[in-house]
Amino acid sequence: MIWTKLTIDTSCEAVDLISAFLDELGIEGIEVSDNVPLTDEELKTMFVDIPLISGEDDGTARVSCFVDDSFDIESLKADIAKELIRLEEFIPVGAKTITLEKTDDDSNWQNNWKQYFKPVRMYDNILVVPAWEEEIDKKDDDILVKIESVLAFGTGGHETTRLCIGQIKKYLKPGQSVFDVGSGSGILSIISVFLGAGYVCGMDIDETAVKASLENAEANGLSEDRINFLCGNLLDGTGDVPERKYDIVVANILADVIIPLSDVIRPFIKEDGIFITSGIINTKEEEVKTALIKNGFTIVDTVYMNDWVSIVCK
Repeated sequence: MIWTKLTIDTSCEAVDLISAFLDELGIEGIEVSDNVPLTDEELKTMFVDIPLISGEDDGTARVSCFVDDSFDIESLKADIAKELIRLEEFIPVGAKTITLEKTDDDSNWQNNWKQYFKPVRMYDNILVVPAWEEEIDKKDDDILVKIESVLAFGTGGHETTRLCIGQIKKYLKPGQSVFDVGSGSGILSIISVFLGAGYVCGMDIDETAVKASLENAEANGLSEDRINFLCGNLLDGTGDVPERKYDIVVANILADVIIPLSDVIRPFIKEDGIFITSGIINTKEEEVKTALIKNGFTIVDTVYMNDWVSIVCK
């Protein structure tokens, strides 16, 4: 289907009223863009650990929506322009500019990322490659991890993932079991199997992530007796939660998730098991360590890469 993106240049004050008006017209899915800083409470609910880059808050905003061919675009544009003039009698509405942009066929959206995904060396002999790439420049001892889908988070190029891979290589013994909490597109789970894990369970709160992980596991020729993925949330006990203990639990998430996770993860770790955490920005290092110690863990290793930290504990 071909969609039309309609964008209104307006003011922050008018955003809510314009959004409500679009909703009344039957438009579902509204995108708001502005330079208003997020509050501390908003950051907490979003689990944002990455420093956010924002422009100067000049009071301007953009409201965008995508409409299909069931709408008369010119009529819709005229209705919005009329509403902006009406609102201007009560509040500032900014530039009132309305722009239209045709999108590509949405059947192609999912695959557009493939043109940007190239082989990446994650950690010495671990090479993450597109599953469709036929010619790979590899060394004899390279481990190839094929990626078919990144519908969920990641091809694994971030520092936090590299930190985790290094710690898995350091602590995983052949045949051990691994529980990958917040598995995303399944990179760490798949690598764990290639590094010798006997069984790996990956879990994510997002069904899309589980779907992507299963596709990636299949692309690497891995069967369910070696690797499986579940949709669940350990923090509230919902979804599919495994009923077993693991030799190694990996959580490459964010500090604000790892902190409450440290209070519920112990039933899934064997008595002499290892808990590998990553995704921790360096400003949250001590806060995470405090939570881990409070919940009975002993910190055995801490490694760094740029602004990121991986903490290993027992």
